[in-house]
Amino acid sequence: MTIDVHQHVWTRSFVEALRARTSPPRLDGWTLLLDGEPPYEVDPADHETRDTTGLEVALVSLSSPLGIEFLPPEESWPVLDAYHEGALGLGEPFGAWAATCHSDPEPERLAKDLDRGFAGLQIPATAVPDDRLLGVLTERDLPLFVHPGPAAPEPRAGTPPWWPALVPYVQQMHASWHYFHAVVRPRHPRLRVCFALLAGLAPLHSERLIARGGTGRGLVDPGFYVETSSYGPRAIDAIVRELGVDVVVNGSDAPYATAPDPGLGEAAAHAIRVTNPRRLLGRKETRT
Repeated sequence: MTIDVHQHVWTRSFVEALRARTSPPRLDGWTLLLDGEPPYEVDPADHETRDTTGLEVALVSLSSPLGIEFLPPEESWPVLDAYHEGALGLGEPFGAWAATCHSDPEPERLAKDLDRGFAGLQIPATAVPDDRLLGVLTERDLPLFVHPGPAAPEPRAGTPPWWPALVPYVQQMHASWHYFHAVVRPRHPRLRVCFALLAGLAPLHSERLIARGGTGRGLVDPGFYVETSSYGPRAIDAIVRELGVDVVVNGSDAPYATAPDPGLGEAAAHAIRVTNPRRLLGRKETRT
């Protein structure tokens, strides 16, 4: 059975909360309107049915590029609460990452949400992590999931529709990877963190990091994981050569992509799809 740490399901309560808004981020019917991205036509079928064959766990995450977490609290929390309620109601094999408001962080509210059964906390890569929120995770021995956040509000003229996913999202993850190594890890030595989309391939820049004077705590941190969404065997192989296989975990970003075949053999596939995600989530290995 496989664990997928990165999926998206827009439940009815979440959709209704987005439709109730009068300014971006919002849904007009099934048209998603955001600052910084062209209108996107959501296919409702993508969120109504999902093949979960062979999945032990599929973790649903908030769509952080929408910018919900950065809204004022009175705007942010109604949508976040709708996301939480919908995600908790999906049933097995689904689990979910909690989300929280970053314009006015509330550690006590996060603690209550996590205690409802969420796998950990998701934050946008564009957020400056609040130490109080990270402390709540450490107290509960739960992980953090870093996901791309909103694209810049004024994209370059003439950019194609795939531009946000390939340029600002990747750049955000790259910056977050290095920020966590340089700034966050010294303050939170026990925190487990998973970076979406192979951390924007930031680990592959270690040679340039060293050439430019980077030192820090070392380039391989057993508590910093990267997930595989939207990449394939070539990128995964390069990351494994840099970090080793033990910190690579399976993620699909469904319904926008599918989980890749790592292409590294049966043992590596089991590590990426089963053993490593369980370690990230604090789950014990089970024998079948």
